[in-house]
Amino acid sequence: MIRVVVADDQALVRAGVRMLLEAAGEMEVCGEAVDGTQAVQHAERLRPDVLLMDLRMPRMDGLEATRRILGAWPAARIVILTTFAEDENIYAALRAGAIGFLVKDDEPERMVDAVRRAAAGEPLLAPSVLRRVVERALAAEERVGPRVLAGLTDRELDVLALVGTGLSNAEIADTLHVGVTTVKTHVSTAMDKLGLRNRIQAAVVAHRIGLVDADFRPVRNPPRGGSGGQPAG
Repeated sequence: MIRVVVADDQALVRAGVRMLLEAAGEMEVCGEAVDGTQAVQHAERLRPDVLLMDLRMPRMDGLEATRRILGAWPAARIVILTTFAEDENIYAALRAGAIGFLVKDDEPERMVDAVRRAAAGEPLLAPSVLRRVVERALAAEERVGPRVLAGLTDRELDVLALVGTGLSNAEIADTLHVGVTTVKTHVSTAMDKLGLRNRIQAAVVAHRIGLVDADFRPVRNPPRGGSGGQPAG
């Protein structure tokens, strides 16, 4: 059973999310929070598998709550809920370590899928949003992890490139004709080697080191840089 905390200041939204998730038969809403302060308290006390976090709430907003929860509990899996796909706080929340985001008017099945994937450690991020996140990070030249390729195997590079295109583990497994468990292992190992916290950071690194081109297509032969194994730039 996947245990979920729903944080939203609108009672109708919380009730609708609870009904939707519990109808799936494999999820339990173990707590509801009306603001960010209560979300932090529930995270500390209940340790849910997934937190669905509204960004715009009174007392403490979802962004600050996300920062506090992940600061105290880095393994927390937070999916951001927002009314606006262009919300400027989405990027900040993802940088803080949120595992993905949902727009409230998305299809109901998408929310159920998001919770399943978040519980499994996979983000749910629409390609259009991933594109904006990557472009903004690249423009800011933010350092999200060491840009070192020498320690990665060819298969890890293949997997990292496909993460950079926004594919899920299942989609990567289909593309490479391997098992999902194998993909999960390669993703986890590559992220550990690069010092990354989540797949969104991994996607940014994949673009920065030349594994993915500007059109979000994987590059077959990525540059490995000089003799030291670090890409130029």
